Amino acid sequence: MPIDPYIVLLLATVGIAALLPARGSAAHVASGASTAAIALLFFLYGVRLSTREALDGLKHWRLHVTVLACTFVLFPLLGLAAGGLVPVLLNQPLYQGLLFLTLVPSTIQSSIAFTSIARGNVPAAICAGSFSSLVGIILTPLLAAVLLGSGGGGFSGHSLVTIVLQLLVPFVAGQLLRPWIGGFVTRHKKVLGLVDRGSILLVVYTAFSEGMVRGIWHQVSPVRLGGLLVVEALLLAVMLALTWYGTRALGFSREDRIAVQFAGSKKSLASGLPMASVLFGAHASLAVLPLMLFHQMQLMVCAVIAKRRARDPEAREETAGRAPAAASRTAVGTADRPR
Repeated sequence: MPIDPYIVLLLATVGIAALLPARGSAAHVASGASTAAIALLFFLYGVRLSTREALDGLKHWRLHVTVLACTFVLFPLLGLAAGGLVPVLLNQPLYQGLLFLTLVPSTIQSSIAFTSIARGNVPAAICAGSFSSLVGIILTPLLAAVLLGSGGGGFSGHSLVTIVLQLLVPFVAGQLLRPWIGGFVTRHKKVLGLVDRGSILLVVYTAFSEGMVRGIWHQVSPVRLGGLLVVEALLLAVMLALTWYGTRALGFSREDRIAVQFAGSKKSLASGLPMASVLFGAHASLAVLPLMLFHQMQLMVCAVIAKRRARDPEAREETAGRAPAAASRTAVGTADRPR
């Protein structure tokens, strides 16, 4: 089971924030730097995300509607149902973070990677992840406004302006400049990837520092943390089951079912952390904790599932079935070929 090195860095950042939180003028500097980092992140997302690639996949509209329904309908419904676990397993701040987790768009990179390992429909996974990210830029804040309301960090008109300025405007600017700088970003994606990750670490440090200074971490006990892990494990298990057996009932092919399962059951840490910082303000540290834990959990579980999918009997049968068909077509082509 893989341990994401980036999760280790995130946890180390949390530890630094706990020991050396930014205070006073340093906190103002960190907050300003975090705001700039979030704008830079969404600008780079806009430059990288191929709108054509996302929209071209709409010819397989049933698959993409299914992924969107899983990401922005089924997940939030399960998140709302988890409200019944307060205060038995979860307290209210952790539940708000869990509910926010269910509103975040799907991942792109890991969905593609696991779909490829499992021998699924990789082009569909690329389009599904890209389209989910594109829709999530607008839909996640709107869903947060409706479902979290004032309990999610004081969502208000000012919050809406902040979201537009920090998330949407940089993203649109990146999309508009993509024809001119898209090639440069692609050529230097490794360096800019470090910029992405460094920016998110700064956002996490700022959020957890503010949480430490305000003393909100006394709300999280080991028992509550254990309860959160149990709820997240159940949430992931339910979504993995629904995306696999539900797509079978809908008549999808095995390759498409794999793409839906990995794109429809996962949540994006890269998109969710900056959004939480904007939406939750001083309470962002508790809001991002469920997402950080879910991210690592989904990587570990989906890695195992992808490897099992790659060698299950159904995969071997379909591969064997395609081989004779391909051989038959080749033989027919050879027989028909003029000598």
